[in-house]
Amino acid sequence: MGTKHHSSDPVSDPKKRRKVGFSKVDEGVEPNDCIKIYMVSRQEEVGSPESFPVEPVDLGPFFEEDGKIYGYQGLKIAIWISSISFQAYADISFESTSDAGKGITDLNSSLQNIFADNLVETKDDFLKTFSTESNYIKSMISEGKTIQQILPSSYNNESNGTLKEDCSELEVVHVEGTSMGLLYCRLVPLVLLLVDGSNPIDVTDPDWEVYLLVEKKSDESQKLLGFAALYRFFHYPGSKRLRLGQILVFPPYQRKGYGGHLFEAITNMAVSDNVYDLSIEEPLDSLQHVRSCVDIPRLLALQAIQPSLDSAALRLKQENLTKRTQITKFTPPSSVIEEARKTLKINKKQFLQCWEILLYVKLDPVEKYMENFRSVVLDRIRADVIGKDNGGAGKRVIEVPTEYDEEVSFVMFRTTGGGDGGEGKEVEMEEQDLSKQEEQLQKLVDERIQAIKLVAQKVCVKSS
Repeated sequence: MGTKHHSSDPVSDPKKRRKVGFSKVDEGVEPNDCIKIYMVSRQEEVGSPESFPVEPVDLGPFFEEDGKIYGYQGLKIAIWISSISFQAYADISFESTSDAGKGITDLNSSLQNIFADNLVETKDDFLKTFSTESNYIKSMISEGKTIQQILPSSYNNESNGTLKEDCSELEVVHVEGTSMGLLYCRLVPLVLLLVDGSNPIDVTDPDWEVYLLVEKKSDESQKLLGFAALYRFFHYPGSKRLRLGQILVFPPYQRKGYGGHLFEAITNMAVSDNVYDLSIEEPLDSLQHVRSCVDIPRLLALQAIQPSLDSAALRLKQENLTKRTQITKFTPPSSVIEEARKTLKINKKQFLQCWEILLYVKLDPVEKYMENFRSVVLDRIRADVIGKDNGGAGKRVIEVPTEYDEEVSFVMFRTTGGGDGGEGKEVEMEEQDLSKQEEQLQKLVDERIQAIKLVAQKVCVKSS
């Protein structure tokens, strides 16, 4: 008779069971966590603390479908962009690579999505560009047309109020043809890196125009500080309109007043060319601030709108709007809006933005009339967001749950009369919803008044 065999295999012993191992899943790396970008003007700055760091937008769309980098351990990517030739070099280092189920990201291909032919293969070749292409900008603008010159005495460094001593002048230059196309292609990476959701313009379309802000130093060297791309299109019956599609001051030169000089040159050009108006495609808050700082002094000097502006300001000083029973209207007459468009090429949407700032500037002392001014801003925002009346026929903002951002989770819809409940039925909101809605409106008013104050302060400093 056979006997049972007691195996020494630890698997059969429940106290000594083997541990089953699973390979670690590659969760990937966010591109912004491992990529550092710098702008440099001299070869000595490459790899040194003197390199100017650039904060890019989300880099995920340039990589895998889910926006991550896979297959690398200890990955570090340092990218230097030359402010002389606008070519770039990427230094890629990592500890090891392994395919943990997601593959290994082709880094060179992904970086090509951003830099295309502007990416130099070796560091030595990149360093040589600082000497071989030292006159690149000068050659690109040699046949361009200067539309505005700004002498050193007319601009300063707004961050500290000191004049730049090493600069002879600024020029805004219109470049076109082959030079425009070649230069813009080198600027595309900066557009993609710094302007969220941007797309390159079609340089083969003759209706696109590129304007460069150039610093000309006393040693005759020239430095590109920024650029703007505008589209000139037909307006019936026989005029043209200008739309600003892109405007960018490069990171080392931001917050120094250069953007204002570039935008001012564009507005002056729009007036001299007698276009119908100048508009901006989806301006960011920072650009809207610069735009208003340029437009407000021009509007304050426009005598044709002063009677209407003074009249509206006088009403604000005399009336008590805190006891109002209906929405107050302080909108300018259509004739004033049209005069601003004809004379200064400011379109209606921008003029209405400026009108509130003009009223604020005219209230002196503004603290005495702030409650009235706040009421005007509140009524305007309420009309824009909810509707022109408080009845059921206006717009409604309803809070809804979301996994993205609870503070901005809402939907908007317009109520209509009629339906199963009969004609003219109004949609009533619960008291809690009304309170939440009012709280959100007050927050929008605070943000708008703060933006108005910043522009007014800047304008008053310039005029004093």
